[in-house]
Amino acid sequence: MDFTSFAEHFDAMTCVLSVEKKPDGTCGTVRIVTGNQKYLDSLELAGGDVDVGNEKKVEFVPNSEYTRYIPKDLNFEDICFRAAVQKQPLHNCVHMPRYPFDIMAYLMPLESGDDRIGYCTYSQVLIPKKDSNLQSLNISQETAMDIIGTCIKLREDKPFHEIAREVMEDIRKICEAEFCCIMLIDEAERKCSVLGEAKSPDSSLSSMEKYLDDDFYSLAETWQDTLAGSFCLIVSNDQEMELIRLRNPAWYQSLQAAGVSRLVLFPLFSRGRLLGYIYAANFLPEKTQHIRDTLELTTYFIASEIANNLFIEQLRTLGKTDILTGVMNRNAMNDRVTALCDHPDALSGKAGVIFADMNGLKYTNDHLGHTAGDQLLKNAAMILKSTFTGAEIYRAGGDEFLILLPETTETEIRRKIAEIKKKANLFENVSFAAGGCLLKPGGDLRDALSEADAQMYRDKGNFYRKYPELKRD
Repeated sequence: MDFTSFAEHFDAMTCVLSVEKKPDGTCGTVRIVTGNQKYLDSLELAGGDVDVGNEKKVEFVPNSEYTRYIPKDLNFEDICFRAAVQKQPLHNCVHMPRYPFDIMAYLMPLESGDDRIGYCTYSQVLIPKKDSNLQSLNISQETAMDIIGTCIKLREDKPFHEIAREVMEDIRKICEAEFCCIMLIDEAERKCSVLGEAKSPDSSLSSMEKYLDDDFYSLAETWQDTLAGSFCLIVSNDQEMELIRLRNPAWYQSLQAAGVSRLVLFPLFSRGRLLGYIYAANFLPEKTQHIRDTLELTTYFIASEIANNLFIEQLRTLGKTDILTGVMNRNAMNDRVTALCDHPDALSGKAGVIFADMNGLKYTNDHLGHTAGDQLLKNAAMILKSTFTGAEIYRAGGDEFLILLPETTETEIRRKIAEIKKKANLFENVSFAAGGCLLKPGGDLRDALSEADAQMYRDKGNFYRKYPELKRD
C-alpha cells in the first residue's frame, strides 16, 4: 500500500505507524512510516512559538523511530501496540503538561500480512487548554449541573443516534420546550439529516424528517446569513419573528407552516467547520434566557462528540475501503463473509457470488510499470461498479474482486459476467477471468464461493492458453 497517499486522505494530522512484535509477544520498536503534510509540520513545532524541549527542528526521515522527534513515552507505545498489533481501534485523550495543549488521538489498525509487525493510523487533534475553560459562560450552577449530567450520556456505549435522542429528550425537559432537535449538515453532499429529536407528548409538531427533501439544504444554507454573525438566534415573541420574516421570508414561511412560534437556534461548530444546528421550539417566553443558557453550554459537549463520532466513522470507512479502487477492501470482505457464514439466514437463497480476476496484471506491472498496473485496476473497478449497482464489491486480493449480488438468478449472473467482459474491451489491456455461482436455498456460502472461484480459475486457464505470452511467472 502507498501509505503516503493513504495518509493524505485524512484532513486531521495523521501518520502511519509500524510496531514490531517481539518474539515474547511484547512491544518492539515503534516507527513513523510516513504522514500527511499537516502531521509532518507538527513534528517541527520545536522551530515555532511552542517550546517542546528541543533545540532545533528535526527533519523528518521516513520509517524512523518515533523517539527521533518526541521523548520516549511508554503510554504512547502501549496504545500503538494495541492498535497496530492487537488490532484494537482506539480513541484517547493525551494530557500534555509540558505543552499549552492536549492531544485527542485516534488510532485505527491497518492490514499487515506479517505476524512480526503491525501497522496503524495515528491521527491527532491539538486541543488548547484554554478552550476547555467554560467559566466564562454566564450559566447558573444549577443549569450547568443539569446539562453536564445529561451530556455524560454522550459517552455511553450505544449507537450514537440513540444517545442523541435521549439527550434531546433530557434537554427538552430541562428547557420545558415543545420540541428539541439536532440537525446535521453535510456540505459535501448538500444534505441535512436528523441526528436526534424529541417532542412533548401533546405536541402537534411533525418530525423534522418530514421537511428534509432535496430543497431543504438550500434553505438551511440561508440560516448563517440570518444569524448575521451572532452565535445564536432567539425568537421569543412576535416582533422577533417579524424580523425573521424580513431577513429570510422563505424560512419564515417554513416556520409558520410547521407551527413554530418561538425558537432558539445554535450552530454547532468544531474547529471552524459547521456540523449542524441544535434548537428548541415553542416554549414559554419567560423561559427564553434559561433555554439560551442551556443550549449555549450544550453546544460545547454535543459539537465535540459529533465531531469525534464523524471522525471515527471516517476512519472506519477508510479502514474498509480500498484506496486505489474505491471498492471495499479485504478486511471488509472477510468481516462480511464471516458474518454471513455465522448467520446464514441473513442471506437469501437467491443471492449470488462472482469472482472476477484481472488477466495480465503482472505482465503490465513488469513491462509497463506499476502506475500502468494501478490504472488497470482502477479501470476494472470502474467497470464493476457500473455493472453491479446495488451489489457489494470487494477487492479480495491484488488482482481479484468478489461481488455479492442480492436477489439474482443463474441467468442474471451469466449475463453480468458477459457484460463486464464486453465492457473490458473498451479499455486497453483490461481483461477479466470470471466465475459465478447462485447460492442454493439453505446452501453454504463457502460452497458457493468455492464453486465461483473454481470457475474463475478455469476461465483464467483458457485465457492464458490463448495468450501464453501474458502468463504470469
